[in-house]
Order: sequence, then structure tokens, then C-alpha cells
Amino acid sequence: MRFVIQRVNEASVSVDKKIVGKINSGFMVLVGVSNDDTRAVADKMVSKMTQLRIFEDHNGKTNLSLHDVAGSLLLISQFTLYADCKKGNRPSFINAGKPDLANEMFEYIVSECRKKIDIVETGIFAADMNVSLINDGPFTIILDSDVI
Repeated sequence: MRFVIQRVNEASVSVDKKIVGKINSGFMVLVGVSNDDTRAVADKMVSKMTQLRIFEDHNGKTNLSLHDVAGSLLLISQFTLYADCKKGNRPSFINAGKPDLANEMFEYIVSECRKKIDIVETGIFAADMNVSLINDGPFTIILDSDVI
């Protein structure tokens, strides 16, 4: 499982020019699922993400978590996080989770995040989405379940 976490001042996702998810300060997270991912992996990733201390405290140190600053989450399913570009110039996506599994895992991640964070917005699974954001910092973290 892979999460690309961007600390944002605001972010939104739209489908067919209609905003389907929007947040103010918090994390915009691209979520990639592989065929090997499980709920246990998702639990570990959600726990790590929601506890990341990447917001500044009163001394300017990154000591505060999403919960500490009453931040929001915008979660967007993103199978292209599993692009394999080793051969040729056209990426292969064979390592991305099959749609049924990926959707199940994404919905599970959303439900677990909603237990921890007050405002959780999402894109629409498998839709053609447009994402807009104002990255705060910029501050971007990549979490990969293979290395945490």
C-alpha cells in the first residue's frame, strides 16, 4: 500500500466539473493499493498517517499531528502509484490492486480514518477526477507499507 500525503491549506476533487470532496487545512492523500494488501496493512498505514507530526507548533517545529490541529483528510484512490516503468516508456500497472480489492480496501481506509478524524472527504473510486490543492510548505510524505 502506498500513500502520498500532502499537507495542504486547501484541496478539492471534482468529477465532471462538480466538486465531490473539499477540505481546508489538513492532508490530501493519494491512496494506492496492491493485490497483496490486507486490512492489517491498511490499519498500520492509517495509524502512521494520522499520527504523523508534520504541522508546526508555536516554535515552528513540526511537532503537531492532524488531530492536534483539527485537520481534515481528502482521500483519493490512485492506482497509478503502482506504475512500473522499468521496461520501455509506457508504464505497466500489473502491480496495482484489482478493482474489486482496491475499492474494498479504499472504503475500509476511509471508514477507519473517519473513526480518527472528524472531517474525511473522498474522490469517487475509478472516476476520472481533477484534483486541486494548495500545498502547505510544500510538505509531501510518501508512506509505503513495504518500508514502514
